[in-house]
Amino acid sequence: MKIYTKTGDTGETGLLNGRRVTKDSLRVEAYGEVDELNAAVGLARSAISDLEITGLLIEIQKDLLSMGAQLADPDFGEKSRPEKFHIHETRIKNLEQTIDDWEKALPPLRKFILPGGSQAGASLHLARTICRRAERQVVHLSRQEKLSPQLIVYLNRLSDFLFVLARYLNHKSGSPEIPW
Repeated sequence: MKIYTKTGDTGETGLLNGRRVTKDSLRVEAYGEVDELNAAVGLARSAISDLEITGLLIEIQKDLLSMGAQLADPDFGEKSRPEKFHIHETRIKNLEQTIDDWEKALPPLRKFILPGGSQAGASLHLARTICRRAERQVVHLSRQEKLSPQLIVYLNRLSDFLFVLARYLNHKSGSPEIPW
């Protein structure tokens, strides 16, 4: 199978249900933002040596692929899909529990901080901003089409997770937080 099909040469792409849409449609924009977020999480993961944390990030990347599949399928929810396409409430609860655990090890945040710090921390701050953009795009799509509300909740919690993880890794590496 060739990587190029030439079917997108006119500015259209195919969704998972076979329908063709323009590449700048809200749906394609939404799953494109999620794909960019997934790549940013992968980049951040490459700067982290802690196997437990990289394991968590791999699971998040799998969640983001599931989300992308849901967004690429306008019929999602109407037809049965494999389990790996779903994002369950337990995934959101796991993010929340991890955030709570890491925050216990951090000094309280009393001011806004500048994104940066270690390579891992700075990469996670960038992933967080991409996550927020993806969330805005999914919210925009959800105003036009029916989507699982879990997608927005997951992205909202994930941006918090990425922020706290950036702080946590910067704290562990001794990289100071620069207040605004």
